[in-house]
Amino acid sequence: MTVALIDSGLGLLPTSAWLRRLRPELDLLLSMDPDGAPWGPKPAQWVVDRVVAAADRAVGLGAEVVVLPCNTASVTALDHVRTHLGDSIPVIGTVPAIKPAAAVSRSVAIWATAATTASAYQADLIARFGNGSDVVGVACHGLADAIDLGDTDRISAAVDAAVAGTPDSCDAVVLGCTHYPLVADLITERLPAGVTLFDSARAVAAQTLRRIDALGRDVGGGGTVSVLVSGRPGALPASAGVYADGRELVVPVRGVEDSRMR
Repeated sequence: MTVALIDSGLGLLPTSAWLRRLRPELDLLLSMDPDGAPWGPKPAQWVVDRVVAAADRAVGLGAEVVVLPCNTASVTALDHVRTHLGDSIPVIGTVPAIKPAAAVSRSVAIWATAATTASAYQADLIARFGNGSDVVGVACHGLADAIDLGDTDRISAAVDAAVAGTPDSCDAVVLGCTHYPLVADLITERLPAGVTLFDSARAVAAQTLRRIDALGRDVGGGGTVSVLVSGRPGALPASAGVYADGRELVVPVRGVEDSRMR
């Protein structure tokens, strides 16, 4: 069985890596969009059209399950993708881990892109799942872009700026962008001792597997990884190798047409 994961950049790596650990026989189709990245500042209809087209292309290439491991894609296009693909193709979205963080902490910071931090979407999530905790948004300017580039100096500077913007009272940080778990170790190192990180990658992978199991189909495969780059057969960028999750996904490739990972 092939599972397609769709994101503008490297934010799909953490969920993809978890799927590989939990169900290594699954074939993965990683659909990235460097030509259109970043998606966050784009008009909503542009994002909808881009994500629906990517999902349609993935299903045409044999994907039986579609995952949107991207907050922008999930909030903007999830319902549209589900409507377009119909009930026979499970489509799994991503929600920042505010609920589990607020369940155990009275002071929570949500690290996210500037667009997400200012969005009605995040405000609604806080209102719905904040559980009475003191929840503050921290805009991590440039962090997702730096992660996509694998630029360690810019990553370090962006993390330091986000740490400086996080209230001292916070004992939980929600990684509200799917790129950020790729540098979770660095974030933990820079935050004060005792601050717990929460991200949604493992939960999204687990939900994906529950939906797969509910289909009752044979999931056997070769555990291959194929890559689409703005709709074209390609490979993970070299910057993916900066991160453990990226290195974990460099495996024998089934190929989309004649794609190869190097």
